[in-house]
Amino acid sequence: MATTLTAAGYQAAIRFLRARRSFQWHGIAAENPRQCWFKPLEFARPREDATDMASRKHPPRLRIRIVFGDDEMIGPGKADLLERIERCGSIAAAGREMRMSYKRAWELIGTLNAMFRGPLVESTRGGPGGGGAVLTDLGREVLLLYRAFETDAAEGGAARLAALQSLLGDIPGEK
Repeated sequence: MATTLTAAGYQAAIRFLRARRSFQWHGIAAENPRQCWFKPLEFARPREDATDMASRKHPPRLRIRIVFGDDEMIGPGKADLLERIERCGSIAAAGREMRMSYKRAWELIGTLNAMFRGPLVESTRGGPGGGGAVLTDLGREVLLLYRAFETDAAEGGAARLAALQSLLGDIPGEK
């Protein structure tokens, strides 16, 4: 069902509907450019068959964040960034691979370097010879310990994860 809006409600309706992302703007009425019509969005993907929720394509996984203090933590995102810096040799390239801004990648590395007793990443400035970044021995050790902790937690909690997954229920209809 289409709804016609007057100029008075136009801007408010646009903000409301875009924020909810439940309606799509379909056009402007030719006789009055301030009138537009909306209709509910169709679901882009059909729901997967939920008859047996225990046989999902993606098994449950842990995403562990270790919190040392209010602003001191390491989790899967920072660990991924460290791995990519090791592979790429560049903070900028590692950030691009993660679809992260250069500034954000630098901020995360700054946080990590300040958290531990020494820097995890050492970088050299760019210029004619190019810059780069490498993990320090401490950085490799922190990354290794974090990934080992993830593995230990996943192995130790596998039975409970399977039990939780078996308790998942169907989501009724198109909510």
